[in-house]
Amino acid sequence: MNILVTNDDGINARGINFLVKSLSKIANVYVCAPDTQKSACGHGITVALPITIKEVLVEGAVKAWKTSGTPADCVKLAVKQLLDERINIDLVFSGINHGPNLGTDTLYSGTVSGAIEGIICGIPSIAISADSHRPEHFEGCEAMALKAARIASHKLDKNTVLNINVPDLPVSEIKGIKVTRLGAREYDESFEMRKNPAGQHYVWYAGTPLWYENLPNDIDVVAVQNHFISITPLHYDLTDHKLIEEVKTWGFDF
Repeated sequence: MNILVTNDDGINARGINFLVKSLSKIANVYVCAPDTQKSACGHGITVALPITIKEVLVEGAVKAWKTSGTPADCVKLAVKQLLDERINIDLVFSGINHGPNLGTDTLYSGTVSGAIEGIICGIPSIAISADSHRPEHFEGCEAMALKAARIASHKLDKNTVLNINVPDLPVSEIKGIKVTRLGAREYDESFEMRKNPAGQHYVWYAGTPLWYENLPNDIDVVAVQNHFISITPLHYDLTDHKLIEEVKTWGFDF
């Protein structure tokens, strides 16, 4: 099996290195990741600037590149480059992200977008994240990555991303696994106005995730909050299919 790995934390992040070492036990692993932090870049691609690319060494990888592009750029570039070398990718992994990718945050996530680019390229894909921006316990993510790779190689279709979020806890303290749906990811937000030495104003944004009470564990945000691993199947079709026929009756004309 040939697996392509990317992330949005950059090629030197601890998470991607744990993921590569883990997956290299069962597959040929290729890496293409940003050369710097690209968190919250969403599904942006680079169209107005050149993308630099350099081959690097990553322990456990057959080949690895760092680029100036986004996670979506990295997947697109690597799939085309590897296909040119007659190497077909069987599975795309994005992560291990430092921080959760839950609920509506998946729309901002460079990690999830890297995986979604995988299915745009026709390859089953998995995004995996640790529920901490400074994770201490990667063993749960590593175990889930191996399990997901083995299962996905037989079960996952090329139109679906599995979005996996793992509590940043010792494995013994994780309560189990929930297959979930996306929920709301809400924050107690603040926008702090500041001024630089030149007198120019700028805004520093911060937000603390809200804690949810009395909501079911089949919502991804709630499952992880309650120390379960969440697995949410995603696709890129944002169409509200139930509303199509109704919208036809609204009287739009031109």
